[in-house]
Amino acid sequence: MEAKVFSVKDSSVVKTKRLQKSVFGVEVNENVIYDAVKEYLNNQRQGTHSTKTRVEVSGGGRKPWRQKGLGRARAGTIRSPLWVGGGVTFGPKPRDYFYKINKKARKNAIKSALTLKAKEKAIFIITDSIMEEPKTKIIADLTKQMELKRTDKKLFVFDKYDANAYKSIRNIEGALPVMAHELNTFIIMNTNYMIITEEALKKINEVFGK
Repeated sequence: MEAKVFSVKDSSVVKTKRLQKSVFGVEVNENVIYDAVKEYLNNQRQGTHSTKTRVEVSGGGRKPWRQKGLGRARAGTIRSPLWVGGGVTFGPKPRDYFYKINKKARKNAIKSALTLKAKEKAIFIITDSIMEEPKTKIIADLTKQMELKRTDKKLFVFDKYDANAYKSIRNIEGALPVMAHELNTFIIMNTNYMIITEEALKKINEVFGK
C-alpha cells in the first residue's frame, strides 16, 4: 500500500511512499481491536460513582405513623426507596473498571487499526514538518490540499514535540496532535485521517515492524 507525501511549505504532493507491509498490511483482527479499545476506555473511568442505600440516607429513625387504623399503607421509615428522598435500590457503588490485555495483543491491535486506515486511503505523510513559527494557515492549506473536510477528525503524528506545529494545529477543527509513542488503538480508530511526519513513520515502523 502507498501513501501520498505532502510538503508542509507549499502543500504540494512531492512523491508517494510505500507503507511497510508488516505494520500497515497485516491481517486485521477485529477482536483485538475491540479488546484494546475496551482496555483504553475502561481504564479512563475513575469508578467513583456512588448512591446511598436506605441505611446511609440520614433521617427516618422512627416509624412515620402507626401500623394500623389510619387507612394508609404501612410504612416503617421515610427513607424507604419508595419515598422521595429515600435510599436507592441497587444503585451504583464505587468500583474498579481496570481491564488489561497482554502486550502482544495490544501491539497487534495497533497494527490492525493502522492497516484499516491504510486500506481506507486515510493515511498521508508530510515532510519538513519543523515550522519556524506557529501558523494555522499552513496547516489549513495542507488539509485543504488533502481534500479533507472541515469536520473530519484529523490525527497529526510527530516523532517529537514541536511547539510551533502544535500551536498551528490546535486551531484546526477536529485536529489532534500526538507523538508516535502516544499512539493507541482508540485514537487511531477514533479519527478519520492520519497525517504522519516522515520521522514519525520511521519510529512507527521501528517499534511495530518487528
